[in-house]
Amino acid sequence: MAKERKIGEKKLECQICGGKVTIPADVMESEIVSCDDCGLEYEISGVNNGTLQLKPADSIKEDWGE
Repeated sequence: MAKERKIGEKKLECQICGGKVTIPADVMESEIVSCDDCGLEYEISGVNNGTLQLKPADSIKEDWGE
């Protein structure tokens, strides 16, 4: 069974595991996307004329008031 692929959807390579990061066609700056294989989250840091800039998303750590 073939996977469905939306028109305009892009697949980029994960910097950690080499897996695929699915980028929706209607992606906007500051949106979070993740690797289909390892789950690493990326933030879209820029969208310019169809060129995407990704950076690893900041992970929020819990602050227990320490």
